[in-house]
Amino acid sequence: MTNTALTPTPPKLAPPGRNRRDRKAAELEARTRTVGERLVAFSSMPSAQVLRDTDATAHGLRKDEAEERLEHFGVNAVAQERAPRFLVQLAKAFWNPFLLVLVALDAVMLWQWLQAPADEPFDPGIAILGTMVLISGVLRFWQEYRSGRSAAALRALVTTTTAVQRRTDRDAEPLCVEIPMERVVPGDIVRLAAGDLVPADLRLLAAKDLMVSQAALSGESLPVAKADTRTPDHGQHTTTDPVEADNLCLMGTSVTSGSATGVVVATGADTYFGSMAGSLVGERPQTSFDAGVKKVSFLLIRFMLVMVPIVLVINGFTKGDWVEAFSFSIAVAVGLTPEMLPMVVTTNLARGAVTMAKHKVVVKRLNAIQNLGAMDVLCTDKTGTLTEDRIVLDSYLDVHGQQDMEVLEYAYLNSHFQTGLRNLMDQAVINRVLEAEEVVVDARFTMVDEIPFDFARRRMSVILRRNDLTGQVDVAEHIVITKGAVEEVLALCTHMTDGGERVELTDELRRTVTRTAEDHNRQGLRVLAVATRTVAADRQTYTVADEAELTLIGFLAFLDPPKQDAAQALRALSDNGVAVKVVTGDNELVAARVCADVGIDVGQVVTGSVIDTLDDVELRSLVRATTVFAKTNPVQKARIVRALQAEGHTVGFLGDGINDAAALRESDVGISVDTAVDIAKESADIILLEKDLTVLEQGVLQGRQTFGNTIKYIKMTASSNFGNVFSVLVASAFIPFQPMLAMQLLVQNLAYDISQLATPWDRMDKEYLRKPRTWDAKGIGRFMLVLGPTSSVFDITTFLLMWHVFGANSDAHQSLFQSGWFIEGLLTQTLVVHMLRTRKIPFVQSRATWPVLVMTALVMAVGIAVPFSPLATALGMQALPMSYFPWLVGTLLAYCLLTHGVKTWYISRFNSWL
Repeated sequence: MTNTALTPTPPKLAPPGRNRRDRKAAELEARTRTVGERLVAFSSMPSAQVLRDTDATAHGLRKDEAEERLEHFGVNAVAQERAPRFLVQLAKAFWNPFLLVLVALDAVMLWQWLQAPADEPFDPGIAILGTMVLISGVLRFWQEYRSGRSAAALRALVTTTTAVQRRTDRDAEPLCVEIPMERVVPGDIVRLAAGDLVPADLRLLAAKDLMVSQAALSGESLPVAKADTRTPDHGQHTTTDPVEADNLCLMGTSVTSGSATGVVVATGADTYFGSMAGSLVGERPQTSFDAGVKKVSFLLIRFMLVMVPIVLVINGFTKGDWVEAFSFSIAVAVGLTPEMLPMVVTTNLARGAVTMAKHKVVVKRLNAIQNLGAMDVLCTDKTGTLTEDRIVLDSYLDVHGQQDMEVLEYAYLNSHFQTGLRNLMDQAVINRVLEAEEVVVDARFTMVDEIPFDFARRRMSVILRRNDLTGQVDVAEHIVITKGAVEEVLALCTHMTDGGERVELTDELRRTVTRTAEDHNRQGLRVLAVATRTVAADRQTYTVADEAELTLIGFLAFLDPPKQDAAQALRALSDNGVAVKVVTGDNELVAARVCADVGIDVGQVVTGSVIDTLDDVELRSLVRATTVFAKTNPVQKARIVRALQAEGHTVGFLGDGINDAAALRESDVGISVDTAVDIAKESADIILLEKDLTVLEQGVLQGRQTFGNTIKYIKMTASSNFGNVFSVLVASAFIPFQPMLAMQLLVQNLAYDISQLATPWDRMDKEYLRKPRTWDAKGIGRFMLVLGPTSSVFDITTFLLMWHVFGANSDAHQSLFQSGWFIEGLLTQTLVVHMLRTRKIPFVQSRATWPVLVMTALVMAVGIAVPFSPLATALGMQALPMSYFPWLVGTLLAYCLLTHGVKTWYISRFNSWL
C-alpha cells in the first residue's frame, strides 16, 4: 500500500553545537511543527480529497485492509516512559558516590584480610560496611520499584475502546464495531458521541452539535465547537494551529456533547499528541537535587583523598609499621566518609513519602521530595488549580451592565425548555436559579416549538405560550426567547429594553451595548446575549426566519470561578518563600481576570507568540519580571522553565495535560494530579490526589523537613568526622603508638552512625521551614572546617589527661589511652547531634524528638560500657578508673559551651546555619 500523505516526516535535528537538553527541546519543536503542518493541510482539504489521500471510503475499511494497515503503521499508542528492567533498576539504586566509595574501601579491607595469615580472624568491619551498602541500596530500590509497579498496575486496569465502521468485504454493508483504541489505523471511519475519547487525529466528515474538550492539549477550560466544513456558510480555515482547526479532532481530547463521524489521518507517534509524547521518554534532565548531591559528594571525597594519604604518611614514618599504618588509614577513610548518608537520605525520603501520602501527596521519585522543599518558583496552570474547573454564571446584566433579574428569568426559560442536549452554559444558568431559589417561572409557560442551536448561527431559540395566573393558556400571543453569541444575536435586534421601556436600538445605542459586552469580555468573562420577540399565536411551527426584529434584554457573563481557598493557599506559598507564576494555554483576558481574583499581581501578561520572538537571554530577563504567561504551547512552557532554572531558581511545575508534559519533565520537580492524562502523570515526580495548592503547600513543608534532616546529618557527620581525623593527625605526630586502633575507630564510627539513624524522625525549627533550602557544597565545606576542630580541642585535652594524669604514656598502657579517647570521642560526637541540630540553645529552646533522645542516650550508654564489657579484650580496650569520669563530665560541659559559642559566632558571621 502506498500512502505518501500519511508517511511521517522526520523532524529537523538541532545544530550539533547545542547541548543535549537544547537539542531535545529543538527536536520536540521541529517534530511538533511538522506534524502540525500536515494536520493543517488535511484541515484545508475537501472531505473527498481527505478520503482519497488516506486511501479510505466513507463506508469504512475492510477487516483485511485494517489488519494490513495495523502491521504497516503499528499500534495506535504513543511513546511512554518504561520502567527499567529489574536488574537495571537495582544497579541504579547502588549507583551513588558514597556507596561506591564504601564498596571500594570494603574491597580493600577484604583484600587485606585475604592476604593475612590463615589464622587471622575475620575483620567484622568488612561485614559492617557491606551491610551498610546493602541496606541503603535495597531500601532505595524497593521504594521506587514498588511505585513503578503500582503505576503500571493501575494503567493495566484501563482498557479503552472506540466505535469504527468496518466491512467484511467490499460490497458488504458497513458495521459499527467496538475495537480497542490501540487497533485504530489510518483510514478508519470513527464515530464519536458524548463522553468518548478521541482515539486518533481525525478529519471530521460530519458533525452535529459537537463540542470537544481540548484542555489536555491547549489548557482552554471551555469546550470548543467542532464542525464539518461542508456546511456552506461555515467559512474558510486559515489557522496554522491544528488545535484551533474546527474540523479536526485530535488524540488526547474528549467529546463533551454532540456526535460526529471522522476519518483517521494519523495514529500513534504520528499524531499531534504523539509528536509531543515521543520526545518525553529517555534520560531526564539533571535536577537541582542531583547536582547538589553530586557537588557535596565530591567535596567530601576530595577531603578524604587529601586527609587519608597524610594520615598514612605520618603514621608510617612515626610508627615504622607501614602495614598497620595502611590499615589505620583505611579506617580513617571510612571514618571520614558519611557512610550512613545513603541510608539516612533514603530513610528520610521514604519517611517523607509516607507522611506526604497521608496528606494526599504521592511521591513517584524519592529525590523529588527534597526538590519540592528547595522549590522557590512554582509554575502552575490555571484551570482546576486556581479555578474550580467548572462553568458558573457570574452575572446577568441589562444593556447598561447592571444586574437585572429579568435577564436571568429569560435565560432560564431558554435553557429550561430547550429539548436538545444542554451545554455547560445552559446548565450553569439552571444551577444559578436552583441555588438562589429566586426565580420559579417555568410553570407560567408552555412549550410551543424551538429553533435548535447550530454552529453557523451560534444561537438557539425557544417559543413559549404564556399561561395566566389560573393556569389558563393565553392563546393571543407567543414569545420567542433567543440566546447566543453577542454579535449574532445583536445583529438581529431592532430594539432594546431600557428601564422597563422598549426603545429603538439606534447605531449609537448599538455601539454602547456592544462596549458593555466587550468590557466584560476584557474581564475574562464569556458573554452571551439574550433577546425576545412577541408574535401572534397563529401557528405551532417556527423557523430561523422568525429570529428577527428581536428586542435585546441583556447579557449573561460566565466564568470558571476561582477556588475559595486559592488566595489563601497562594499567600501561604508566598509566606514560605515560593513565588507562583501562572503558565496557561488559556487566553490572556481570562488568565488575567482569574489571577487578579486570587490576589496575584498580574502586571503585563505575556503570550506565547511574544516568547517565540525572544532568544534565551531575552527570555531570562522577561521571566524575572513576569507573573502570568497565557496562550502558551508545550515548547514555550518548557522554555519558561529552563529560563527560570538558568536564573538560579529551583522550579516546580504543576500541570495535568499533554501540553504540560514537556515542562513537567524539564522542571526540578514535576507535579501532576491523579486525574491527569497518562503522559503527564508519567512525566511528573509527584502526584496530588487533590488538585489543590493547599495540599501542595503541605508537601513543600514536608520536603523542607526532609531536606533539613538530611543536611543536618551531612553537616554534623562531616564536621564531627573531620574533627576526629584532625585529632588523629595531631596524636599521630606526637604519640609513639596508635592513638586508636583501626577496629576501635570503626566501632566508634559505627556507634555514632547508629545514633544518627533516628535523624529522619527529628523535627526542624519552624524558622527553618519558612524559606526554600538548596544544596550548598561550599557552605558544607566551611561548616566542616569551622565546627570540626571544636571537638579536636577536647580530644587534645583528653590526650593530655590520659598521658599526664592517668599515666597512659607508653606502649604498655596504650589500651588505657585508647579506651579513654574512645569514650570521650564517641560522647562528644554523639552530643554534636543535639548541639548542631538547631541554631537555638539545645535542650532549652529546641529539643530533639524522643526517638533522637533515646537513640543518642542509648549509644552514649553503650559507648561508656564497652571498655567494661567482655568485648573490651577483643577491641584492645580496658576498664577505666572511676576517677576518669568526673574529668569526662567536665570535658563534655566545656565542649557544649564552646560548641554553642562557636555556633553563635558562625551564625552571626555567615548568616546561615543548617
